[in-house]
Amino acid sequence: MEYRGIYNFFDSSKIEPYPISKRTNKVKIENLVLPDNAIKSDYNVSNENKEQIEEIAEKVVQLRKESKPVILFTGAHSIKNGLGPLIADLVRRDILTLVAGNGATTIHDFELALIGETSEYVPMALEKGQFGMAYEFAYINAALSTGNKHKLGYGETLGRMICDKLYRDEILKNAANAESPREFKYPHFSVLAACYDKKIPFTVHVGIGTDVIDQHHSFDGQAKGGCSGRDFLIYTNQATRFTKGGMVFNIGSAVTGPEVLLKAVSMAANTGFKPDNLMTADFDVRQYEPSKSNDEASAGYYFRDQKSVVTRIPQAFNGKGYYVQGNQKQTFPLLYKKIIEKLI
Repeated sequence: MEYRGIYNFFDSSKIEPYPISKRTNKVKIENLVLPDNAIKSDYNVSNENKEQIEEIAEKVVQLRKESKPVILFTGAHSIKNGLGPLIADLVRRDILTLVAGNGATTIHDFELALIGETSEYVPMALEKGQFGMAYEFAYINAALSTGNKHKLGYGETLGRMICDKLYRDEILKNAANAESPREFKYPHFSVLAACYDKKIPFTVHVGIGTDVIDQHHSFDGQAKGGCSGRDFLIYTNQATRFTKGGMVFNIGSAVTGPEVLLKAVSMAANTGFKPDNLMTADFDVRQYEPSKSNDEASAGYYFRDQKSVVTRIPQAFNGKGYYVQGNQKQTFPLLYKKIIEKLI
């Protein structure tokens, strides 16, 4: 990136990356939750949450029978926790009409698709100055630069890189080095790939300096922002379809997911597409105390997922908000299981 201002500027050309094949990772293919196993398993979930999940699953299946939108926004941990194959299967079954996430969500998905591993062991790498320094993150930056050139969205260009060999070759001709893998070994586990194959949007909502790809000399803020900016408008266009109902899931996103939804529904209403009967479901681990959501002295006042997703947005648009408290490794696979049971 070029800078012509008056301040000192970090020279990222001095960064020394290393091959991702030499990195220690905590999550491997065998840790993923596969659809067949999820359906057969039992889950440690409270009776209250079981009842809520049953009701949510019923509503989702009915909404899709009526061709109404179902959006899922997820933080990065769902992918790290091995839930990506379940999300990908819901995409392939036409249950989800849009998937959204942050930059880290796509990084974990990218790594699993490329090498079948993810979740770098941070303490070991950080003190050596190696955290986030795997060379292959240049692939993502190159995909964003190429996508920005073609005026594509963030999730679209990454999904296309995984699925489309000619497009991937265009990206990697200058990004890959001699030690780098040029093929994605595990695309069938990728949510990005599933969305691209099904032509279902995967929108990515990023910050600058928030992702490990930003540490590299290949980073281009204009490309990252351009692709993500287009994704925000793709997401908002989906929000204009909520006029006769729909569902939004927020899975482990404390800030970005709630804030993107808040802006999107406001924009939809402003342009004549006011949501109605909008259902929301927030899956997280924190306790929910709705009585304290307006108390500025309470921590609950500052939890945007609870305040916006569960309360404020469904109240504004004649809907209902659910809060499912618990470990997403238990609650989300149970939701998946219940949805599949109701499809059969």
